[in-house]
Amino acid sequence: MYIKDAPVILSAEAITKQFPGVLANDKVNFDLRKGEVHTLLGENGAGKSTLMNVLYGLYKPDSGHIHIDGKPVTFTSPKDAIANGIGMVHQHFMLIPVFTVAENIMLGSETTRNGVLDIRAVSKQVRELSHTYGLDVDPDALVQDLPVGIQQRVEIVKALYRKANILILDEPTAVLTPQEADDLFQIIRRLTEQGVSIVFISHKLKEVLAISDRVTVMRTGKVVGTTTPQEVNEAKLAAMMVGREVILKVDKKPAKPGEPVLSVSDFSVMDSRGVEVVKKISFEVRSGEVLGIAGIQGNGQTELAEALTGLRKVHGGRVILNDKESTGRPPRQLIENGLGHVPEDRQRHGLVLPFAIADNMMLCTYYQEPFAQKGVLQNQAIDANSRKLIEQFDVRTPSPYVSAGKLSGGNQQKVIVARELSRPIRLLVANQPTRGLDVGSIEYIHHEIIDMRDKGIGVLLISAELDEIMALSDRIAVMFRGEIVATLPAAEANREQLGLLMAGATHK
Repeated sequence: MYIKDAPVILSAEAITKQFPGVLANDKVNFDLRKGEVHTLLGENGAGKSTLMNVLYGLYKPDSGHIHIDGKPVTFTSPKDAIANGIGMVHQHFMLIPVFTVAENIMLGSETTRNGVLDIRAVSKQVRELSHTYGLDVDPDALVQDLPVGIQQRVEIVKALYRKANILILDEPTAVLTPQEADDLFQIIRRLTEQGVSIVFISHKLKEVLAISDRVTVMRTGKVVGTTTPQEVNEAKLAAMMVGREVILKVDKKPAKPGEPVLSVSDFSVMDSRGVEVVKKISFEVRSGEVLGIAGIQGNGQTELAEALTGLRKVHGGRVILNDKESTGRPPRQLIENGLGHVPEDRQRHGLVLPFAIADNMMLCTYYQEPFAQKGVLQNQAIDANSRKLIEQFDVRTPSPYVSAGKLSGGNQQKVIVARELSRPIRLLVANQPTRGLDVGSIEYIHHEIIDMRDKGIGVLLISAELDEIMALSDRIAVMFRGEIVATLPAAEANREQLGLLMAGATHK
């Protein structure tokens, strides 16, 4: 449990790290006390992940010093950090899907008996370790069969298995449902009660205030202050992060819905195992409105979005987009018919990671003017388009020709949003549009979505963030086990009612 005068077990002093064109860390000071949760907060590109990668041995600082228990240390690789009791759970998990939990946990730290891997001994140790910290996982389960929240537990157990007493959690709730996030917070509290110290990286201000003992805010590579939840509120933290006042409440006028731009009837979709996960649902999205799809993740929302956007086969039913038959049509036809899509998985479905930002920003229409003429790419038009969108959507990059894979997760999301919202579209399917974004970026994207609505574009918003659904939607449809169990005006909805519906309670 955190005590104000607890000893400092990790300190970073005057850490500086520079990349071509970017000063990622500028003489950063940070310390961690025994048994505390010290949150590192900041916008995308503020330098948080760079600092943590330095502390975990993935990057070598250009200058500065690291101390563990008061002793200077030098890390040349994560192996050195692990040997000094540091474990890191990355935002994108480092697990091998076809391996079991036990195999993943022992990887790189194998236990053998008579020259043979001793899986049984590891499984026993994993069971005992996970039970001790309230992280119960099945050592024999395949990782690919586990929900995201349980996969995250595996990552934490993996760090503890290597004797970590310092845990770095990088955006740990970005891929979790609200219920899974609550479970994680209980785990974090149990860990700190047993003396584990935690560096918590997050954009979500409510979570930061709920879980932190101290909060250090970074902006443009520098530390701008360290505070406690007792001294600040969401608005003050947001202002520290962005350097200006941030409007946390979405300001919108009443919607003026018109004719349907999307009509879905008796729509059914199978998952990759051949199980029906969207079950004969019907709904419509009208021009000039936002229809929010609320639901705990895993109730068919992913498959619904993929089938509507041409990424998954339609099992049954009908889709009319912009007055044209669109059932089962490929993505290009849907795009040419006015579809914009912000996908849930930005790295798999939103970007070509090795491609430059400039190329990613015209992926959907690269074969059309002004980007191509008679089959020849027009580099000047591509360059001008990317520079305009980088400035308009505040993508943090030194050049339009940096590969998308080298951007932070939040900046990758901005590239997708910039591309989709800058095209002439009639319907926007936005699936988790602000996942992993900081408050300044969320404010901007929320404004853009409402601006699209006010211009007469229909928006289908799918989000695991109930606050986002309630703030942006004009109507809310609740999905449970592949069915729409209720549709109601957003003005009449409240959290308790929606929570019950999301859990399967009958709508009265």
